[in-house]
Amino acid sequence: MAAEVSSDKQSAISGQPVVGARYIVPLPDTMPLRIRYIASLHYPERLQTAIANTPPGEAPPLFPPNMAHSLIVKAMRKRGHTVAAFYRNHSAFSGMEKTQRHTQTITPAKIITALSNRMPPRLNADYRLRNRHLIEQSREFKPDVLWMAGDNRVIYPETLTAIKRETGCKIVYACGTSPIVFSHPIERAAARLYDMVLASDYYHGIQWLELGAPRMECLPLSACDPDFHRPYALTEAERAAFTCDIAFVGTLVPDNLYSRRVEALEALRDFDLGIWSVHEVPASLRAHVRGKALDEDMLKILSAAKLTINTHGDFVFYGGNIRLFESAGVGIVQLSEDLPGVREWFSDRENIIIYKDTEDLRAKVVYHLSHDAEREALAKRAREHVYAHHTYDQRVAKVERILTELR
Repeated sequence: MAAEVSSDKQSAISGQPVVGARYIVPLPDTMPLRIRYIASLHYPERLQTAIANTPPGEAPPLFPPNMAHSLIVKAMRKRGHTVAAFYRNHSAFSGMEKTQRHTQTITPAKIITALSNRMPPRLNADYRLRNRHLIEQSREFKPDVLWMAGDNRVIYPETLTAIKRETGCKIVYACGTSPIVFSHPIERAAARLYDMVLASDYYHGIQWLELGAPRMECLPLSACDPDFHRPYALTEAERAAFTCDIAFVGTLVPDNLYSRRVEALEALRDFDLGIWSVHEVPASLRAHVRGKALDEDMLKILSAAKLTINTHGDFVFYGGNIRLFESAGVGIVQLSEDLPGVREWFSDRENIIIYKDTEDLRAKVVYHLSHDAEREALAKRAREHVYAHHTYDQRVAKVERILTELR
């Protein structure tokens, strides 16, 4: 059997069912599903460029290429599912919201956001219209699954209730952060409506059960895509810009969420340390900042370095952030703190290096910088490990099996 997947470009943005050129993909063992993917769209200009560059006959991306949402959708499509997106941060009145840069200072945008967040969501005319549009589009699309990405501040519980009642769909809530630290009241109020919560961190999943979710599955939402997460050949200019002994790419502010990362990096300031972040960086580390990095640039940076530091945020006590699997796919040795999930998904000294404290971190950095052959062999094993056990295709296949149990 085979499934037809539409490739109409305009509909990738609108999220509406489409008619147009089609391509054929093999179906998996499970029945194909119609999935309404609800998430925020960041960097919309990059998505527009990717849509314009989509070859004829191929389905255009629904999110900017090679970001987590896009890679999940890619895996869903490969397995024969039909996916349509709903961008909840797309204003019904003024268009797409701009992606904000995290900073420690007070800015006009922060003040506006704070005031907006104080307004009850149901009194927000824009939100009400977005919810109405989601109901109308779902009524037409008839989803089998509503895939809700975490950090929902827009979609009302009653909207989800109406869609479930009209379509009989299941709701999967895919959340990579703690509901105690980050969630919005309307997320928590809808917990009992989520047929399944996917939590990267086991302890976060327990919190969702305490809020009323009927089922949770500890499953990292992050993974690797071998087509993208791989070692990159570098030009001379890229090698000059990116080469360092220790690389870090990620977020370091605010202090109350990322103090463990900052402490780890501060302990390595006397090494050849390179830091790339699209957000503000604490003053103690600014001397090591090399610039911003996303997508392939991030992977090229990791390809140019000997080691990378992957310390989780302060709100993560089990493990499972996105860099854990991406770094391994690139084929670089990563040093991560000692968390249960890290030990569950990787093996210390076999395909990852686990450190206990900053003194232990420094000692292991010194050792692996001075043992090239051992370091390169470990990096190779890390890459082989995630390709065998932690791809987005495997993540989607596991979700399919869980959904079968829910029917």
